[in-house]
Amino acid sequence: MSPILVRPVREQLEHDRIIRLLQAKFRRRFDVGINPGQEQNTPVGVGPSAVFPDVVLTSLQRGRKIETVIEVETVESVNNLESLAEWAPFGRLRPPFHLYVPASMSDVAKRLCADGHIEVSEIFSYHWIGEEMRFVSVHKAPADVRKHAQPAPVSSSKSVSSKSAKKPKASKAKPARKAVKSKPARKAPARSPKRK
Repeated sequence: MSPILVRPVREQLEHDRIIRLLQAKFRRRFDVGINPGQEQNTPVGVGPSAVFPDVVLTSLQRGRKIETVIEVETVESVNNLESLAEWAPFGRLRPPFHLYVPASMSDVAKRLCADGHIEVSEIFSYHWIGEEMRFVSVHKAPADVRKHAQPAPVSSSKSVSSKSAKKPKASKAKPARKAVKSKPARKAPARSPKRK
C-alpha cells in the first residue's frame, strides 16, 4: 500500500524492530496495536477508508479511544511521495499523528511536513547508542499550543473565585469595624466630664 513498494531488507528489519520497541515502550499506558511490514492487524477507521499506521495507541479506559497514531520511517522512506501518500492522510485523522524518523532525516521530515501542510503533532528522531535505541522529540506542532491554551480558562476561573472569596471577607470586616468604633466613641466622652 505504501509508495515504497520494496524497502531494502535491512531497512525493513530495522523498521519492524523499531515498531516492536515502541510497542514495548507504550505497553503500560496504552493498548498498543502494531502493523509491521505488510500486516494489517490494527486499522484506524472502517471499511475501504481504513488506514493502517505502524503503531496505534488506544486508551485502556472504557471508551477505547484511539489516543495517537504513529508512523515509523527509514532513510529510504523519508521522501515527498511517502509524505503525501501516508503522512498527509494520517495527519487528517482525529487522533494526534506522531512521526518517527532516523536522526539524519529529521530536518528533511520537518521540511516535507511544512511543504505539504501535513498536520503532524510531533516528530521524533531515533538513533542507536550501543544496544539501546534513543527517541528524541525534534519538532512539536502548533497543536500543542492548543493544549497550553486550555489552562487559560482555569486561571480566569481562579481569578473569579479569588474575587468571590474577597467579597465575603470585606463584608465580614465592615460590621466588625462598626462595632469597635461605636462603643469607645460613646463611652469615653461621657465618663470624662463626670470625673471633672
